[in-house]
This record gives sequence, structure tokens and C-alpha cells, in this order.
Amino acid sequence: MRNIIKNKAVVGDDWTVLRLAEGETPEGVAIPQGKVIVPLKVWQAQRAALEGRAELGVWLASSERPEELKDDLGRFRVIAVDFPKFADGRGYSTAYNLRARFGYAGELRAIGDVLRDQLFYMQRVGFDAFAVREDKDIQDALLGLSDFSEAYQTSWDRKSPLFRRVQRGATA
Repeated sequence: MRNIIKNKAVVGDDWTVLRLAEGETPEGVAIPQGKVIVPLKVWQAQRAALEGRAELGVWLASSERPEELKDDLGRFRVIAVDFPKFADGRGYSTAYNLRARFGYAGELRAIGDVLRDQLFYMQRVGFDAFAVREDKDIQDALLGLSDFSEAYQTSWDRKSPLFRRVQRGATA
């Protein structure tokens, strides 16, 4: 079983992320039993067959919009956002919009090219689970969630900027 970071702890991951192999189509791919996170295109193509599954998640590619899920958010225990490469930051906006605009309250997981340097910022926009790249030390990555003691800006995790949170006194 692979480990992930969830709610600031390293835990075992009993979910399978389904990725289409070359030549597979969203309509024809077989969905394994158990806890599975399917691509958005598979959910859209096989919705009728998948609606009855209780332990189902969906993942969004960096080019896909969270609006495509807004009416189905309550169906998924996990929504994952794929980061195809470290420098692709579109997933940050996707996560923020899922939390702030659409009110998604379930597990929001970062998958793909996820590295320690990103974790602090990912949690700020609403991610609470991280599937760190397999060639990286997950214990080291966990430390990335606390790289900074304070954030200046507002975001999903802080609704007020630092200048409004700090009491300043007059100097003598």
C-alpha cells in the first residue's frame, strides 16, 4: 500500500487512481472494484454505471475546469487534481474554486508531480491530502506543510490578511 499525506499526517492510501493506458478510451476502460478515483472523462462517459458506487472519487486534469463537476460534488468522497509537472500551477486555481466557489467539503487531493516545495501553498488553497511523487521522501515532504509560520495574504485557509490579524502597539 502506498502512503500519502492526509490531514498533516502520513497515512496508508487504500484508493486506486485510474489512469488510462495508451489506446484505452473513457467509454471502454474497465473500472476496478473498491475505492477508485477515475478521470473526469471516465465519469462523464460511464456515469450511469458509476452512480451507484459509494466509494468513488474523480480526478481533474490540469486543463479541465471544476465547473464540470459543480452539480456532482456531493457524489465524490475524494476529488483529486493532477499536476502533470511541477511548473504547472493551474491546479491551485482548481482547488481554490472547488472549496471557495463550489463549497466542496470532502477530501481534496493533489496527485502527479507533487513535491515538498509545493505543499505549504497547496494547503493554503484547500488541499488536505497529497500523493507525493514516489521517488521523494514522504516524511521530508510532510515538513513542507510547516515551512512558514505565517502567511501574509488571504486564501482558503486564512480569510484575513496579516495586517488585520496582528495587534500593533504604539512605540515609546
